[in-house]
Amino acid sequence: MRKITIITGASSGMGAEFARQIARDEKTESSEIWLFARNKEKLESVKDEIKGDFPNVKIVPMNLAGKEGVALFKTFLATEKISGPYEIDMLVNNAGFGTYGEFASTPLEKELEMIDLNCTTLTGLCGAVLPFLHEGSSIINVASLAAFLPLGNFAVYAATKAYALSFSVALSAELKDKKIRVSALCPGSVSTDFANVASNGARKEVLHGKDPVAVVAHCLKKARRGKRIILWSAKWKFTAFMSRFVGRYLGARFTFKYNKRPSEWR
Repeated sequence: MRKITIITGASSGMGAEFARQIARDEKTESSEIWLFARNKEKLESVKDEIKGDFPNVKIVPMNLAGKEGVALFKTFLATEKISGPYEIDMLVNNAGFGTYGEFASTPLEKELEMIDLNCTTLTGLCGAVLPFLHEGSSIINVASLAAFLPLGNFAVYAATKAYALSFSVALSAELKDKKIRVSALCPGSVSTDFANVASNGARKEVLHGKDPVAVVAHCLKKARRGKRIILWSAKWKFTAFMSRFVGRYLGARFTFKYNKRPSEWR
């Protein structure tokens, strides 16, 4: 029986780092890694990088956004059964993006695309893999530290990640008796291309970004132990804890006034 690890958003950033570390992980029980993203060339680059550690890597250039993306993913899973039965050992739901700036000044189509990818796709992929999971399987949904409080200048992104966190915890409760683990990774600033995309080029690098190598290593370690909400740094843990004592409106108003995020959407 083939055992598969699936990583979405695997062409760069934390998705690519998940691929590197899982490929080198002696504890993995997967016999194949499937990497999903839109950019075929970048996926090929990640595959070339890890094939020395893990030769059985399949790249799948696919736009997973929204209902259409979920339908393509389900078709792919069904088609793969022709090559023989398989189980999914791990799903890393990493595909997603954010937008910086006041809601009124960001393109509405971009915000709706974000909801499609960060919420609809994440939910749909979890549902699509359920028939292929087994006792000991894991799902890692990449949420964010932004999930813990509404944020001005980051309104839709924070809301989508609050959804991802809530859904992940509830799904963990539902799958506990089947001994399937579900974790929500909730990183703060990580040194990836996130800021450049979110600001449409106005901010090239994430401010005070943490090392994605350390964040992913911590995530995999805690996910194996069944940790439901994963936060790496002490600062992130403190911020998440203190969010319980800040009113939602106050948090949103304060960040709107004093935590401006540069963008070039207009």
